Amino acid sequence: MIEKELMGLWLNTLASKDPVPGGGGASAIGGALAAALGQMVANLTVGKKKYADVEDRMQELLVKLQAMQEEFLNLADQDAKVFAPLAAAYSLPASTEEEKQEKARIMEENLLAASLVPLHMMEKAAETLELLEVLGEKGSRMAVSDVGVAVQFARTALTGAVMNVYINTRSMKNREKAEELNAKAGVLIENGTKKADEIYAKVLEQLV
Repeated sequence: MIEKELMGLWLNTLASKDPVPGGGGASAIGGALAAALGQMVANLTVGKKKYADVEDRMQELLVKLQAMQEEFLNLADQDAKVFAPLAAAYSLPASTEEEKQEKARIMEENLLAASLVPLHMMEKAAETLELLEVLGEKGSRMAVSDVGVAVQFARTALTGAVMNVYINTRSMKNREKAEELNAKAGVLIENGTKKADEIYAKVLEQLV
């Protein structure tokens, strides 16, 4: 199947020594998988008499999760795009004071861009967890284990992306901005992992 070939190509590129895709892109794919699995659970719920009372909610979740899946795929592309100019900036000349200042300016600009993409990824992962929580409570009981798997992928997107925030903010000269981004990431990681663990625990309770 063409899907398998494309996935194999992407994984082979990920496995290579090429700098992109890397952990950021892989984190985004984790988020996309979470959103896709969420859609599967919603699709297995809609149209069933047993779940007629949540039909409208499931239809709403389908739309939101499809948009989230696309957002994560876009973020995977953005992660690769912001890395290239950052990598190039490290090789800029810095022999004269003027060159040093210009390199510092370009570095700061690209470090910020490379921090904002994974931060946005974290925000989307947190939003995805909110949607998955609803599916865990109201979605088809036959697919509740898939909600649990989706939660773990969303958690991976969250905990993977935060490292890409921190690795870039630590090199920023503007420490006020860096700490602002770190603070936002810190809140997202604390609240998001707590939410993921709570949903996952509830799923497990229904399985054992």
